[in-house]
Amino acid sequence: MATLLSEPIKGSIGITKYYCTIVWRNGILIMDEPTTISGGDKGPDPYSILLASLAGCTLSTLRMYIDRKGWIIPEINVTLNMTQDTSAELVTNITRDITFDANISDEQKERLLLIATKCPVSKILENKIIIHTTA
Repeated sequence: MATLLSEPIKGSIGITKYYCTIVWRNGILIMDEPTTISGGDKGPDPYSILLASLAGCTLSTLRMYIDRKGWIIPEINVTLNMTQDTSAELVTNITRDITFDANISDEQKERLLLIATKCPVSKILENKIIIHTTA
């Protein structure tokens, strides 16, 4: 089984509540929680990072497809949010709204919405995920 990243993501936290440093292959990302829950709001929270991953993957996948088709669609925008229902079992619903700055046909729109569901992060989130934790 091949790993998806050339280098693993590394994270650390010191004594500052919720302030995390995440190291990726080309830099450092700061993650924090909002001030509403006693964080410093110095960076995106984990939920925002998760949705940002889906946004970036969706946009890149759509751009590759649009370019391959030769369609003139200069800009694509995506807005994401999520809710959780914990009444019985944990169910997370992610809403993804995609808009285009060009007039596109209904057929193009339908095809692009289908392609969005095929981005690699969508596939990961829609399938079984197993997390192996060690110390």
